[in-house]
Order: sequence, then structure tokens, then C-alpha cells
Amino acid sequence: MTTKTTTRLSLSTLIAVLAMAIATKSPAQAADLPVLQFRDHHFVPDHIDVPAGQKFTLQVQNLDATDDEFESNDLDREELVPAGKSITVYLGPLDPGTYHFFGDFHQDTAQGVLVAK
Repeated sequence: MTTKTTTRLSLSTLIAVLAMAIATKSPAQAADLPVLQFRDHHFVPDHIDVPAGQKFTLQVQNLDATDDEFESNDLDREELVPAGKSITVYLGPLDPGTYHFFGDFHQDTAQGVLVAK
């Protein structure tokens, strides 16, 4: 092989690797998002910004002494969160917009939104 051929192959390989890296967006890491907590039958925080167009995970922790459910008609999710336990909710990709969620057992106080940007 000549130096010119080797350079072309290396450049082609580099372009292919970069194209794959750009095409396969990695999901948002749980560490990038705050932990959503049930605390005194409220969500803390009650507003979370999430990446639009990407899959992501949301950690939901129940600090209360009673079970509750993370529920959202907008997100089509209903997950039991036992007292003193945590769960992982897999979501996305979402279109840009606002998605409401609530605690099913305390709907009067446990309300929140995810905003996909």
C-alpha cells in the first residue's frame, strides 16, 4: 500500500466513526437529571427539564411512610413507588413540550411537570 492509499483509508475510517457517533445520540444519564422525590406527599422538585428527542431515565424516590404511584397520562406511565424505596422510570424520546405527572394516591398535592426542550 502506498502512503496515499493508507491516508485515504484512515480518513475514511475516521469519517465513518464520527458519523456513527453523531447518529447514535446517547441517552441522558440519570446523573444528569435530579432525583424526583415524594416528600410529604409532594414532588420535589415539581418541575424537571429533560432533553427532547432523547431517551432518558428518571429516578423516583419515595421518602414518605406510605406507598404512592408515579403516574402520567401524558407519558403513559403508572409505576408503584413503595414507601422508602426508589424506582427507575424509562422515558423518551419526547417531542418538545410539557408533560404532567402526579402521585396517584395524593393527586391533590403531588403534581409536577417534565418539560422537554
